[in-house]
Amino acid sequence: MAGTSAASSRSDAVRNRRLLLDAAAAMFAEHGVEVSIGEIAQRAGVGKGTVFRHFSSKDELLAAIMLGLLGELNDTGGALLAADDAGLALRRFMTACVETFVRDRAFCETVGRPSLQHAQVREAIHRLCEVAEALTARARQEGAVRPGITGIDVVLLVSGIQHTAEPLLAAEPEAWRRYLELAIDGITTDTGRALPHPPPRHLPLAETGATAASPGAPDPGGDPPRARRPAP
Repeated sequence: MAGTSAASSRSDAVRNRRLLLDAAAAMFAEHGVEVSIGEIAQRAGVGKGTVFRHFSSKDELLAAIMLGLLGELNDTGGALLAADDAGLALRRFMTACVETFVRDRAFCETVGRPSLQHAQVREAIHRLCEVAEALTARARQEGAVRPGITGIDVVLLVSGIQHTAEPLLAAEPEAWRRYLELAIDGITTDTGRALPHPPPRHLPLAETGATAASPGAPDPGGDPPRARRPAP
């Protein structure tokens, strides 16, 4: 009987964690990071105490949601590395990123929060930069993007598109596609003019102004690094 009771408790814990993650993901996506733990618990059908038994703080819960989203994007980018058309693969990756940012308000709002300092979240962002660089390097080699465009350029551009289109999205949910196309035009149209500032060597992640160097920062003219697959 004791074994049955313990198994039932573990099953309930797994179920409650899944309910919490699903409820939190939906509410963060719809309303942003200011959603309270109480609102998430109510949507999940559990008590606030249950939330804190699984996650020590709201930032820990937000980190878990971010890891899921970043994992999806890293999987998407990793799969696109096998595509024959490197330019189209990069376009599809950029589209997938912006779709995620537009769909999930909390994703972009998380920048600078303590959850972003979560070691696994930072590592997942570094992996995203590496995947973006691998895709961009293939496109550079094919002549599908301008010389000197890097993966970090791409990550910064796609994250900015959501902010650019945000005032329009309530009335025009697909308006982001216009600004994505403008960004793609900007990196694929070779004007023959050099860009006026060198490419970034790292992606700033901390609100305090500290920066985290992206592992293996790419040489814009070099070979693409091997993109690592996200941890399961």
